[in-house]
Amino acid sequence: MVSPAPGDAELRQRAWDAAATVVDPEIPVLTIADLGVLREVSVAEGRVEIAITPTYSGCPAMNMITLEIEMALARAGISDARVRTVLAPAWTTDWMSAEGRAKLKDYGIAPPQIASSRRALFGTLEIACPQCGSIDTEQLSEFGSTSCKALWRCKACREPFDYFKCH
Repeated sequence: MVSPAPGDAELRQRAWDAAATVVDPEIPVLTIADLGVLREVSVAEGRVEIAITPTYSGCPAMNMITLEIEMALARAGISDARVRTVLAPAWTTDWMSAEGRAKLKDYGIAPPQIASSRRALFGTLEIACPQCGSIDTEQLSEFGSTSCKALWRCKACREPFDYFKCH
């Protein structure tokens, strides 16, 4: 087994910190670290490799995220880098940070319920309105402003809102 070269840990941390500043182009209040899309940063022979996982197969934001990571690394003085897309295991909303969920709610998007994928498929969801907190809500459309969101409405305050769907 080869020991990491001196400075690899520092380079890895610098690369992680730079990549973690990249925001989701569809929900700019969330970073890719908040979403859990930023999976791993490794360093081998002085070269940085960033692993990212799309929120769903075919996510159109991944090309932009890759470009933004490359630019963030360049601004951090890291020029020898590669961004790799990892499809397995598949991304899940359970990978979102608590801070990311709070940012979604503050932005007016109902955050996904934790570990609810089975309930989402076979049961009734109780989604709280991000504006007033009421659970007297209804789904208007399975599809919202982006593919990862559904359109809901609060019956209490009558405001429509997006719900970040569970995956």
